[in-house]
Amino acid sequence: MKKSIKTLLLAALAAAALSGCSSKAAPEESSSNDSTSYTVGIGQFAEHGSLDNCREGFLQGLSEEGIEEGKNLTVLYENAQADGGTASQIINNFLSKKADLICGIATPMAQAAYSGAKKTDVPVIFTAVTDPVAAALAKEDGTPVGEITGTSDKLPVEKQLEMIRKILPDAKTIGILYSTSEVNSEAAIKEYKAAAASYGFEIVEGAVSATADIPLATDSILEKVDCLNNLTDNTVVSSLPLILDKAGKKNIPVFGSEVEQVKIGCLASMGLDYVDLGKQTGIMAAKVLKGEAKASNMNFEVIKEAAFYGNAKVAENLGISLPSELTGSAAEVFTDITH
Repeated sequence: MKKSIKTLLLAALAAAALSGCSSKAAPEESSSNDSTSYTVGIGQFAEHGSLDNCREGFLQGLSEEGIEEGKNLTVLYENAQADGGTASQIINNFLSKKADLICGIATPMAQAAYSGAKKTDVPVIFTAVTDPVAAALAKEDGTPVGEITGTSDKLPVEKQLEMIRKILPDAKTIGILYSTSEVNSEAAIKEYKAAAASYGFEIVEGAVSATADIPLATDSILEKVDCLNNLTDNTVVSSLPLILDKAGKKNIPVFGSEVEQVKIGCLASMGLDYVDLGKQTGIMAAKVLKGEAKASNMNFEVIKEAAFYGNAKVAENLGISLPSELTGSAAEVFTDITH
C-alpha cells in the first residue's frame, strides 16, 4: 500500500511538471506568430537625387503599411554605381542573405533582380522603370512576366514638349543624350522623335556607351541644338553637373525630367515626384510581404501626375522669362541652384 501511494505521488508530480512546461511554451509560440519580421533588399542602380527619392518613398510606403525599419523590417541596401556587373552581384548577395523581397530601383537594377531571383521564390518589386514592357519585365498587356511587378516613371513626353515650346518659342532643335545600354532611354527617345514634329521640333540624339563618353558627346551635341532635354537615363544623370556646366558656358538651356534635376540647374521640367512614386511602390511591396497579393498577379502601375517645376535663378542666368501660365500653376519654382 505504501509503495502504491508513493507511485501515485510521483506520477502526480511528473504530470504537474509537464503541465508547467506546456503552459510556459504556449505564450512564446503565440508571441512569435503575432510579430512577423521581414528582410528586404533594396538595390539602387546609381547615385542621384531621383533614385534616392524613390528609395526614401519606398520605405515610407512600407512604413504606412506597418512595416518599419527598426521594428519589424531589416533593410539590406546597396548601390551599383551605374555598373551592370555590380548590380548582379548585389542581387546575389541579397539572395544569399535570404531576403524576403527585393526592390530594384531603375531599369538595369530591376532587370538584374528579376534575372537573379526568377529561379527562386523571392518576389521582385521595381520602381523608376520607364518602360517595363521594353525592359522585358512585363507583357504587352501590363501583366507580369513572373513574380515581379512595380511602378513606372514613364515620362510625360507631350507635356514636356509643350512646355519647352512655351518657354522657347523660336527653338527648332532639341538634343537628347542617352546611354545605349539602357532600354528605358531608347524607348523614351523613340517616343520623343514620334511626337516632336507636332510641336515644331527636331530631335538630335547623342548616344554614349559609358560615363567616360559624356564630355565629348556633350561638346558635340551642343554645337547642333537650341536646347538639351534630359531623360531619366542613369548614366547621363550621374554626369548632369558636367553637362549643365558645359551648356551654361554656351548659354544653352537644359530641361530636366524631374524635380531634383531642376534643383541642381536644369531650367524647368514637367516632372514627376519620385518620393510619391517610391511610396506607391512601397505600398505594393507591403501587400506582397503580408501575403495579401502575389507580385505575379499585380500589373505594374504608372504614376499619372506631372507638375511644372522651374528654376528662376537659371532662367535669370540664361536671360529667359518663365511664362506666367506655367509658374502660376507650378508645383515649385526654385530661386537658387543646389549643388
